[in-house]
Amino acid sequence: MTGTTDTPPGTARRTGALRVGLVGYGLAGSVFHAPLIAATEGLTLDTVATSNPERQAQARAEFPDVRVAASPDDLFDRAGDLDLIVLASPNKTHVPLATAALKAGLPVVVDKPLAGTAAEARELAALAEERGLFLSVFQNRRWDNDFLTLRGLLAEGALGDVWRFESRFERWRPQPKGGWRESGDPAEIGGLLYDLGSHVVDQALVLFGPVTRVYAEAVVRREGAETDDDTFIALTHASGVRSHLYASATTAQLGPRFRVLGSKAGYVKYGLDPQEAALREGKRPGRGWGEEDESLWGRVGAGESPLTGGGRVEPTLPGDYPAYYAAVAKALRDGGPNPVDAREAAAALDVLEAARRSARDGVAVTL
Repeated sequence: MTGTTDTPPGTARRTGALRVGLVGYGLAGSVFHAPLIAATEGLTLDTVATSNPERQAQARAEFPDVRVAASPDDLFDRAGDLDLIVLASPNKTHVPLATAALKAGLPVVVDKPLAGTAAEARELAALAEERGLFLSVFQNRRWDNDFLTLRGLLAEGALGDVWRFESRFERWRPQPKGGWRESGDPAEIGGLLYDLGSHVVDQALVLFGPVTRVYAEAVVRREGAETDDDTFIALTHASGVRSHLYASATTAQLGPRFRVLGSKAGYVKYGLDPQEAALREGKRPGRGWGEEDESLWGRVGAGESPLTGGGRVEPTLPGDYPAYYAAVAKALRDGGPNPVDAREAAAALDVLEAARRSARDGVAVTL
């Protein structure tokens, strides 16, 4: 395929902003990727590809200078005009579209999950390596405020040896919304296990390393629901840490986002990172971005309840989703590290596939 510039596909230009083609303008594309790309120095949102006329109009209204394309093929046909493809399309399209983009010579960012299976993820990683192209996965919750704060506590040894990590991504949505994310068709790769589960598993692996054993429960609770909406995953890490991970749309009373128990102290933190809510409200990164009210800060202590003021207050670091695309720009321009490598995503998919087998068969799965 040939473009209309002298820049070979997949080669980052040394001057000017890198031109990004975004595929999909639903929740992921319009709320997360487009605003973050537009806010990143060194990147420019060049083209949005969506076949939906209302979303095309929305993209033009929100980014007046953006081009609009009707299909991803329109972007691949212009490969020489672009420096990066971002896939914010439905899960089932990730593998075929990433494959097409890489074969067109374009670096790629894929929203999570990268693929439906670890084998597919590794095939994509191998294709990118074979062609010398950048391939990254948008795991934005590595830049959540609570996650960054916890990483800092672990780095300074504030909790001692961690024994158990509890992570909850819970919501109260008693009525199904429908759409592909809640479809029972396996081809759609829907359900909470692969949606919110992709986040909590990725965080656990980043914090505590490889997993040797997986046990899971995935239940359909709501009337009319077609796929899992209440999921629990228990991981045994090679390091000895036990992770208990919850992803649910049926939680009438929300638990702590994190409860981390160690040999010296524990850390308890309630409330979700504020960045998603801010992006949904149309706010954009700038001064004070990612900061939360002090009333939501977590606590560190031993033998006391945080609900009654026990332990010391631990200031929450600001969340920093913009750091992901800043790292992408640096990787493409200067050869900096990939913020989320595709093989890391494959390792998380190993765990998710084991969790799916465990929930189906009622057994623990050894990896």
